[in-house]
Amino acid sequence: MTKVGAKGDEASPLFTIKVRRVSDESQVTILNNKDEVNMKITMTSSSESCKIGNAKFIIHITGEHSIILKFPTPTEMKRFQAQVDFRSKCQSVFDKRTAESSAVQYFQFYGYLSQQQNMMQDYVRTGTYQKAMVQNFMDFRDKVVLDVGAGSGILSFFAMQAGARKVYAVEASTMAEHTKKLVSQSQYAGRIIVIPGKIEEIDIPEQVDIIVSEPMGYMLFNERMLETYLHSKKFLRPNGLMFPTVGDLHIAPFSDELLYMEQFTKANFWYQQSFHGVDLSPLRDAAVEEYFKQPIVDTFDIRILMAKSVKYTVNFLQAQEEDLHRIEIPLHFTAHSSGTVHGFAFWFDIAFIGSMSTVWLSTAPTESLTHWYQVRCLFRSPLFIKTGETMVGKVVLRSNMRQSYDVDIEAVVEATGSKAENTLDLKNPFFHYTGQPPATPAEAHCSGVAGDAYTAGGGSNTGNNSSGGGSSHYQRHHPSAHYGQQDSQNTANPSQQYHQQYHPSQYQFLVESLTQVCRTNRQW
Repeated sequence: MTKVGAKGDEASPLFTIKVRRVSDESQVTILNNKDEVNMKITMTSSSESCKIGNAKFIIHITGEHSIILKFPTPTEMKRFQAQVDFRSKCQSVFDKRTAESSAVQYFQFYGYLSQQQNMMQDYVRTGTYQKAMVQNFMDFRDKVVLDVGAGSGILSFFAMQAGARKVYAVEASTMAEHTKKLVSQSQYAGRIIVIPGKIEEIDIPEQVDIIVSEPMGYMLFNERMLETYLHSKKFLRPNGLMFPTVGDLHIAPFSDELLYMEQFTKANFWYQQSFHGVDLSPLRDAAVEEYFKQPIVDTFDIRILMAKSVKYTVNFLQAQEEDLHRIEIPLHFTAHSSGTVHGFAFWFDIAFIGSMSTVWLSTAPTESLTHWYQVRCLFRSPLFIKTGETMVGKVVLRSNMRQSYDVDIEAVVEATGSKAENTLDLKNPFFHYTGQPPATPAEAHCSGVAGDAYTAGGGSNTGNNSSGGGSSHYQRHHPSAHYGQQDSQNTANPSQQYHQQYHPSQYQFLVESLTQVCRTNRQW
């Protein structure tokens, strides 16, 4: 049953709707607040009806007569619509892989200006995107651009600054209305075309030369926006460009006794045998399992890492959506120090590969912090490893309908056969970041040769401002080169295609307002 109100009479009492559906016919009965039948409607596949907005539904009865039902919530309206709508439903690719509840929450979240502000104020993110486009202005000049998941439209404006002729800005949340207002009052009105809707469901009148997007989530893959980004290639001309072009996920074992014990300590609440007279202890094991299923989102001192990172690369120009449904990453580490391995740490880098330069955006623990932070996944039972010993294992990311992944981690120390594993829910992370600099580990694991491998080049986003030429370390190497990463054996390194490369430490923001804000926080 669903309570509804009649249109045009705000003082009218609430009604109750009963729907009885049999095969291809629904009997709709509308009762007043005294449970008296007010109206009966029989609906079939030939009935004319549709939703109006988020919480209203109109039904044509006969002749010039129709009824509009106003529901208390959009959810109630959708429940009613599902019972009376007999039209065949052709689901989009997005709908097939996404639970409706997850999609509603997702687009509601990104419809808030406050959330757009949070991302825009990540000046490493925003400045890097602008630098990548403006420094590759020859790739954008007089070109048609598609902005996937445009949000506030900031990337569309950057494309225009780089010389684009036209931009199609596609945004599925209500933010599209705000973006239209920004565009209409800018110098680019008529050249940035805002299209409300999902990229899997909309159409645009022409093929595009370049696709731009910011589709990365925690651990690169969370939110499954990358699949939407890959889907958008159906609009890309042959030999077109994608910004970003490649993404590298880095994985390294870490040791952090305090973090490990913190998770256990939280679960000890459920060990109480007389909490206001109630025995909670039967739930302690379930609580431990729940806490250890949470990936930890924060930052850390790189000296907790116990081996060089393994790198897994995705080339967005070559990858297909199906490639991201299940991702298996084989791991092989050689410990550079002895100690306890409590889990795996994750971060990512992305590259914008243009004809004039390649620009990198890094979320590594040695770089300036971004709103992606880093992510750590704990084992239920840690492992002990000695210097020089080999640890093998794998990470498997299994996509789910909640726009995220279930993450299986597994590791084995070959010398002892000791094994650790866990399954985590990337949709439900624990935000551990406190705003304070990461504490120096009690026993630094990076020393000697290993220490040099992690710290070569300084590892700071805020250092050298050189914009090209010269012999800067950052112009010769990938931004994660000083982690001493290893390529995962089933991925190809596209570095042969790279031209001039820029490290995140070289970013110079070209918008005066951004520059002024950044100067309050950085040493230029």
